[in-house]
Amino acid sequence: MPGKSVPLTKEGLAKLQKELDELINVRRAEVAQRIHDAKEMVGAQNTPEYEDARNEQAFVEGRILTLESIIQNAVVIEEAHDHKRVALGSAVTVQNHKGERETYTIVGSAEADPKEHRISNESPVGHALLGKAVGDEVQVQAPAGTLRWTILSIN
Repeated sequence: MPGKSVPLTKEGLAKLQKELDELINVRRAEVAQRIHDAKEMVGAQNTPEYEDARNEQAFVEGRILTLESIIQNAVVIEEAHDHKRVALGSAVTVQNHKGERETYTIVGSAEADPKEHRISNESPVGHALLGKAVGDEVQVQAPAGTLRWTILSIN
């Protein structure tokens, strides 16, 4: 049964595919070797090294399943050509009432990275920006209070 579609940029999809390839072709074998070495070293399976390796194996296998699901359900975001309204893939420059400017790129949740100003279309900020045009006022309720911006540009 297909899952929920996952919007991704071309770059985001390539990054996830590279991570999946690394996990399957490198990390999986490294973890298997760690498990083997831990078993051989003591001959028992209850050592901290063995438990740590098994935990890492569970993490790697879980991440592989997650990435496979995301990639299988990926819908590549086509770049907005008219730049008249904020859409997935848009880079939006906003200004607050103090004159401070920020630029955010609207992406799907699978590649959101707030530290890099890549915000999810499902986040309160991303959701508030979607569909807006240059000059529009945007208001978002945040834990620190209400954020108010004016959209300066859309690329």
